[in-house]
Amino acid sequence: MGQNFYIVAEEILSSAMKKTVKVKELLKNGEEEQIKEAVKRVGLSRSAYYKYKDYIFAFVEQERQELATLSLLVTDQKGNLSKVLSQIARYHGNILTINQDIPLEQVAHVTITIESSNLVISVEQLISNLEDIVGIKRVKLIKQSFKQR
Repeated sequence: MGQNFYIVAEEILSSAMKKTVKVKELLKNGEEEQIKEAVKRVGLSRSAYYKYKDYIFAFVEQERQELATLSLLVTDQKGNLSKVLSQIARYHGNILTINQDIPLEQVAHVTITIESSNLVISVEQLISNLEDIVGIKRVKLIKQSFKQR
C-alpha cells in the first residue's frame, strides 16, 4: 500500500520538523558537511533529525526550463566567440555549456547550450542575429527541449 502525501502550511509544522528541513538545506547547499554540525547550528537533536528526515521535504515549485543547443562554425579570429556570447547575453539567454573544438583550417566548431526561457526574442531570431556577426560562418539549432527544473 502506497503512502499518502499532503502539502501543508509551514505554520502548522512542529519546530522540530521545520528545523529538520533547515538541516537538510544546510547539508544540501554545502553550508555544513556533517549532520552533527548542522543540527547543532539549528538547535535540533540528532534523534529528532533522524526521526523526521525521511518524511519531510521542502516544497519547491518546479519551473519549466527551455533549452536550445546551437552548433556554430566560427573563424579563428580574436573576439569572435566573445561576440557570440555577448549577443546571447544581450537577449537574456543564459549560457549553460560551451564546447569548442581546436580550430582546423582557421575554423572552429562551437556547441553552446543556452537556457532560452527568458529570451526576449525567439531562438530563430537569435540564430539569425548570430549569423549576421562577421566571422560566424554557420549557426544551426541542434536541439530544443523543455524540462522541469
